[in-house]
Amino acid sequence: MPPSTSQETLDRLGTGVDQLSAFHDGDRLGWTREVFSEPYRASRDWTAARMREAGLDVHVDAAGNIIGRLAGSESSAPALVTGSHTDTVDGGGRFDGIVGVLGSIEAARLLQESGTPLRRDLLVVDFLGEESNVFGLSCLGSRCAAQELLKEDLDRRDYRGLSLGQAYTDYGLDPARLLDVPWAKAPLHAFVELHIEQGPTLEKQGLPLGIVTAITGIERFIATFTGAADHAGTTSMDDRRDAMVAAAEAVLAVRAEGCGAPTHGVATSTRVESESRSPNVVPSLVRMYSEVRSVDPAWLSGVKGRLTAEIAAKAGGLGVDVGFEWSTDNSVVRADSGVQDIAGAAADALGLPWMPIPSGATHDAVHMAALAPMGMIFIPSQGGKSHCPEEWSSTEDIATGVNALVGTLRNLDATDTRPSS
Repeated sequence: MPPSTSQETLDRLGTGVDQLSAFHDGDRLGWTREVFSEPYRASRDWTAARMREAGLDVHVDAAGNIIGRLAGSESSAPALVTGSHTDTVDGGGRFDGIVGVLGSIEAARLLQESGTPLRRDLLVVDFLGEESNVFGLSCLGSRCAAQELLKEDLDRRDYRGLSLGQAYTDYGLDPARLLDVPWAKAPLHAFVELHIEQGPTLEKQGLPLGIVTAITGIERFIATFTGAADHAGTTSMDDRRDAMVAAAEAVLAVRAEGCGAPTHGVATSTRVESESRSPNVVPSLVRMYSEVRSVDPAWLSGVKGRLTAEIAAKAGGLGVDVGFEWSTDNSVVRADSGVQDIAGAAADALGLPWMPIPSGATHDAVHMAALAPMGMIFIPSQGGKSHCPEEWSSTEDIATGVNALVGTLRNLDATDTRPSS
């Protein structure tokens, strides 16, 4: 059992995960609870009630973020912020984001019950819609808090033709007021996010904690291959301009780019779609959706040119034209060195071994870094599994993360100046 962890804390964390996971879309795989869905709406009522039960003063801001406030003894001091998200990807698991929200609520409860109040207000936030969604935009709530949601983002459309702006309206939020987030416009002292690692490193190293050094940058692209439609039975192999073959070559090129990264770098093709549904037609129009990630800005900045040139050359050799639409989900973001040191000192004081670790996933912390010195604490993911129904972190590991978060928040509260890189 983690140091200083009561059975009540373990029970609250365990039952909290179970109860929150009951809100999911029964027609989809896993524990699906996507942003703007009815299961998501219902789950957030539960989350707000959980915050109130822990003694927090709760409100929902204009961006749809749920904020639970634990008052400090000096309410005029810049606040501390912690939290994460409770939405999931399609077919997702029960711990990604959820650990950070339930863990932060538990941390606030323990701080309140300790009898030694924080000097600063503590804001526990369940950010709206962190996961990438059908509109192709992640971190909706934290993006709004950081004033980084763009007007043109509201015109993004899903596969049904529904705009993001209309989705906000249907959910009960005013698209014209999404950036009206007073708590995020006030001075903030620091932001710390507790999260599962979503990878195998901590488990392989036998360590209970990771202190995040940087969050990966993400570049995404859609490649559109245009060949020629021909009869699949009568057109010889040499006479074809097969867009699907060009896309297949591109999938392998993307994989090779990731495999050749000198440091932490990955590359993934997630979808290949042919415009034609006929089984006897040579594909003439194919779209491929891919992304590359790394915490190495130099490698990431060169990916676009390398992949564009290689994919275009291979497609040209097949008589296929290709066009690219590139987009940056987020740039590489470094965790604040001062917050890293403070989190490491909190773990050391608890006798918990830890390691510095990069994050290959993006988080709300990326956008919160624009508002305050940012840090993250990771706990192990069993088998490194995430974004799937098998995602798992033990209650004991979650409680260890909560203990480290409590210590980090106390240490940050005691600093008179903001941590700084």
